[in-house]
Amino acid sequence: MRIGILLGGKSREREISFAGGRTVYDIIEKNLFEPVPVFIDSLGNFILLEWQYLYKGSIRDFYPPTSFLPGSSSEFNVYIESLQPLTEKQQDEMIASIGRKISPEELAGLMDFAFLTLHGPYGEDGTIQGILDFYHIPYTGSGILSSAIGIDKVVQKRLLKNSDFATPEYLVIPRQKWLDAEDHYPFYEEAIARFGFPLVIKASSQGSSIGVQILDEANEAQFTKAVYRCFFTESVDLDQWNKFTEAQKIKLVKSLTDFQEGIGLPVEVTWQVSDIESNSPVSKPGIANHPEELLTLLDKLPGEGKAFIESLQTEPHVLIERFIKGKEFSCIVVQNEQGRPVALPPTEIRKKGHLFDYRAKYLPGISNKITPIELPDEKIEEIRQKCEELFDYFHFNVYARLDGILGDDGTIYLNDPNTTSGMLPSSFFFHQAAEIGLSPSQFLTYIVRTSVAERMRFSFSSLALKSLLQKLDTAIAGTRKEVQEKTRVGVILGGYSTERHISVESGRNVFEKLASFGMYDPVPLFLSGSADDMRFHILPLNLLLKDNADDIRHKIKHFSIPLIIKKIIGEAEDITAKYASAGYEFSPVEIPLEQLNKHIDFAFIALHGRPGEDGTLQQKLEELRIPYNGSGFESSQITIDKFRTNQILKEKGFKVPKSIFIDKKRWEDDTASVLGQIEEQIAFPLIAKPSDDGCSSAVKKIDSPDELKLFAEIIFRKDELLPEKAARQLHLKLNEEFPQKTYFIVEELISRNGAQQFLEITGGMLIKPAIGSESQFEVFEPSEALAGAGILSLEEKFLAGEGQNITPARFHRDKEKNQRISSKVREQLEKAAGELGIEGYCRIDAFVRIYEDEGTEVVFIEANSLPGLTPATCIFHQAAINGYKPQEFLDKIINFGILKATAH
Repeated sequence: MRIGILLGGKSREREISFAGGRTVYDIIEKNLFEPVPVFIDSLGNFILLEWQYLYKGSIRDFYPPTSFLPGSSSEFNVYIESLQPLTEKQQDEMIASIGRKISPEELAGLMDFAFLTLHGPYGEDGTIQGILDFYHIPYTGSGILSSAIGIDKVVQKRLLKNSDFATPEYLVIPRQKWLDAEDHYPFYEEAIARFGFPLVIKASSQGSSIGVQILDEANEAQFTKAVYRCFFTESVDLDQWNKFTEAQKIKLVKSLTDFQEGIGLPVEVTWQVSDIESNSPVSKPGIANHPEELLTLLDKLPGEGKAFIESLQTEPHVLIERFIKGKEFSCIVVQNEQGRPVALPPTEIRKKGHLFDYRAKYLPGISNKITPIELPDEKIEEIRQKCEELFDYFHFNVYARLDGILGDDGTIYLNDPNTTSGMLPSSFFFHQAAEIGLSPSQFLTYIVRTSVAERMRFSFSSLALKSLLQKLDTAIAGTRKEVQEKTRVGVILGGYSTERHISVESGRNVFEKLASFGMYDPVPLFLSGSADDMRFHILPLNLLLKDNADDIRHKIKHFSIPLIIKKIIGEAEDITAKYASAGYEFSPVEIPLEQLNKHIDFAFIALHGRPGEDGTLQQKLEELRIPYNGSGFESSQITIDKFRTNQILKEKGFKVPKSIFIDKKRWEDDTASVLGQIEEQIAFPLIAKPSDDGCSSAVKKIDSPDELKLFAEIIFRKDELLPEKAARQLHLKLNEEFPQKTYFIVEELISRNGAQQFLEITGGMLIKPAIGSESQFEVFEPSEALAGAGILSLEEKFLAGEGQNITPARFHRDKEKNQRISSKVREQLEKAAGELGIEGYCRIDAFVRIYEDEGTEVVFIEANSLPGLTPATCIFHQAAINGYKPQEFLDKIINFGILKATAH
């Protein structure tokens, strides 16, 4: 069956939609389905996407293509609407560089079924559902009516208020009423009179917590600002604007035009200043499509009054709600074979602050998601029953995600039902399904089959759908009977470094890609314990899909199958009997290190930091004669140590930053002397970072000796908890991981140094082991990494849609010169990897300076012998350019590991 995966879209959630569509494309059962990626851009064009673009980190990495972007010294991230006005010919040229433009009429000829991963307006509001219904194409989830209800929070509220369901008290502020009001105090007065504090203020038709804000205390100005923000409108004080430096202006514009955290683009700008005589506003509007246009427009306005910046993609209403204290939860409800709703185990959401925001939802380790919610069984049953009743009440189909709060008074408040759930690997969607024994791939098969059956109930094409359903049922039955001996690949993930959560993301991604590939039998192996006591557990899927490493470790330590889970498993038996594998094991199994070779044929190490990248585990695997991925013991010992790596490269003639190794004793004994050495040899600003951690964990730009003292205080702390004052002064994010170490390094901050072109790159490669000859290097085209604040953050590396990596890197606008420079850079990367003895594959980070005469300097930062393999990581983008799909890239890595073991 051809499955058209519709991803992207026009909404603010387009990046999560894109990442979710990639997940579906990767893990859908290939022996049943042929995935067809259909990208919808933010102008509404349908594009049959070439597969390699799915593996870009974000939409902005490939569309609009960099060759179509106007020059900008500010490095703004833009979507295609920022290039307006565009002629149809220009749009067609851009589209042709990534795929083929298609009309809605062509969809039925390209797919038998549409899998919707679109979010927000135009995706889950009934719009796309109506188009597909018109062309008789069956699709996932709910139909037009229930989708329209599911997107509109105001309609939901009114329906809930007229029913037996409890929902937080609310009031609605219509957009025009707010804009027409000369005084906003009456809105504020009514809200605090009815609800008190805290107050919840939210946009009426957005998901992923976009536009949601909490007002904790009486503050009319903050209330007004929050409501404006939910209408996606911001004000800029022009007097303050004119005092900003150029860098501060660029930073503010980047923040304002960000789609998730800001108001997006295009925007209308209105200048307002009070006329002293009449006290009436004077307005001068202008439209800005591109961040550069907004920057220029604000600079042209007089230095008095305010500029109001309003998104053209605004909201019809803003909701003000009473804040409910209690346990927040999310529950996936599915239909069983008889069409009745079955609520899966609800998940409790534990946040550090009030908001389960975009960052907390999608970056591992920031929040904690507990499945099932920690409550007595009878209360969980009550929540499930309410969710099932709401599913029916809103006429939802196939599946839905229902959010709510169990108030401190015991009341179950249901809020914000969603007809489309996020489909990232750690989403509620997958890990609640795993609790009943369905793998992500099997759950997708269930969604497809159930959706086809649901569409048959209301379709004029029921005969065609009946035939489609019969073929699919025959295919599903056939695959469940297949038994085949495959190589057992133990995917080792977790660990106990500050990078353990990213390791889980990498390992889970490797596991799911290998599982969908069909050539391997992947076995998830979770590492816990300590350097002196490594402990391995084979994970059942329900634990593999838990939120983060700490959650998995806790579940292993206190493992039990709650009675409520057993009950839900029983209720879902007709689903699991059809879609799940026979003999599914729900319990973790501990495997002693010395017995690993009885359970796996190959070890795929998906760990980051120590252990994993330091050679310790590699040495033990060699003793057990288990082949593994990547470099061996000696090379790993070098590359884990950034200071030693750079010293070796420096001795071999490569350019590296000036660096100083700082140990705790010397720092504490004579801080002044150390600071004096730094001032003399490096100078501020500089980079401070751990010597043996990666993934941007605790990598900080340090502007002064006082900031370095704060950094040292935190990294040399005695307790696990961060010193609160120092963390605040160093601007650490909420729940940011920061390792405890007895040493760190400071490095020179690499600058342009007069170069015509200056960029940060990351370059991946495959390295075939030497068997009777030298190793063979396949160096990929490097990616150009754009960091928002000078240093790539965790979000920019791993959070869907946050960072931007341009692959291949833009070394020069002239194609021939660009290729010559790229060849020089790749040659340097290959030589460095050879000198460090790296095997299998790696990623090397560096800065590149390019001068007028094409003179090229590569300044090496670090080498990663086990680079991150999360879905959005750029080594997959690079491999795709060389024709490797992710599964094929992983296959190469495994084969090279087996070859290396054979050669040794």
